[in-house]
Amino acid sequence: MSFNVAVIKGDGIGPEIVVEAMKVIDKAVAKKGITMNYTQVLMGGASIDEHGVPLTDETLEICKNSDAVLMGSIGGNTTTSPWYQLPANLRPEAGLLALRKGLNLYANLRPAYLYEELKSACPLKPSIIENGFDMLIMRELTGGIYFGEHRTDVEDGIRVARDFLTYDENEIRRIAIKGFDAAMKRGKKVTSVDKANVLDSSRLWRKVVEDVAKDYPEVTFEHMLVDNCAMQIVYNPAQFDVLLTENMFGDILSDEASMVTGSLGMLSSASMSDGKFGLYEPSHGSAPDIAGQNIANPIATILSAAMMLRYSFDLDEEADAIEAAVKQVLAEGYRTVDIMSEGCTKVGTSEMGDLIAARI
Repeated sequence: MSFNVAVIKGDGIGPEIVVEAMKVIDKAVAKKGITMNYTQVLMGGASIDEHGVPLTDETLEICKNSDAVLMGSIGGNTTTSPWYQLPANLRPEAGLLALRKGLNLYANLRPAYLYEELKSACPLKPSIIENGFDMLIMRELTGGIYFGEHRTDVEDGIRVARDFLTYDENEIRRIAIKGFDAAMKRGKKVTSVDKANVLDSSRLWRKVVEDVAKDYPEVTFEHMLVDNCAMQIVYNPAQFDVLLTENMFGDILSDEASMVTGSLGMLSSASMSDGKFGLYEPSHGSAPDIAGQNIANPIATILSAAMMLRYSFDLDEEADAIEAAVKQVLAEGYRTVDIMSEGCTKVGTSEMGDLIAARI
């Protein structure tokens, strides 16, 4: 058995962390004689440097013809990088948005789970996290304000910027179904996040999600305004199972959720289409300030690779083995600098990958 995986190492720390994920994948599938055929392609800043654009037609086509895509982090320092002197449609993130749209990756799954071994790294009070938490943020990924019209005009000598947030009911319905389906396999609770007291798009979101909820009588369902949700994530994260959000709200809340796990370096991510196809990447950025120093945390990318094995290839046993190996390494006290605590052993990016691979 073999699978074709398009690999986008990306920018900043991306190449370092993707190499470790590939190492762990190969170890996990070796016992069953499964082969991963990797095809490396460029996207983001690396593609700009090589081709002058953040995403080429060739890269998109290779990704479309693969069974899944494994990706590192995209982008650079928005203040100093020459990439950010380019027009918005030629910057690294434009390639990422185009890739998501071109692959129809409309459902972004971002789990936020508190490892027992990392409770000391969690910034919340022990009384809040004593029972841990395990939430899944289901973020709509190809609509909303990120994909709306953006323009800046001069009116009566004054610069005016406009960003348009648009959703139709079909876009909302399909992500809501994904969210409720996920809840059926978890804690059977959905919290739909919106800003319905202000935004028309959120009022439509709320109506459509309510319609979908009628088909899932076993799922406990609630609405929550996004500002209250941001507060509740730090006040009582254990209350959440599946958080269903539009694009921008999910982007912000998933970063917040990642920090209450102890580090953004621990948060994996899957972006799925209608079938088994998905793109798997860490939720954190490219961290150009630490690139090349062998100190980045590869665990989020490694856990994203486990999600790839589970969701795209149905290799649940191999995914379980990777997740168990991560827990074992953490239990043994090994830490990268971002999750370092007293009494633990600090290791670098490559050593963390080696340790996890060795325990599969």
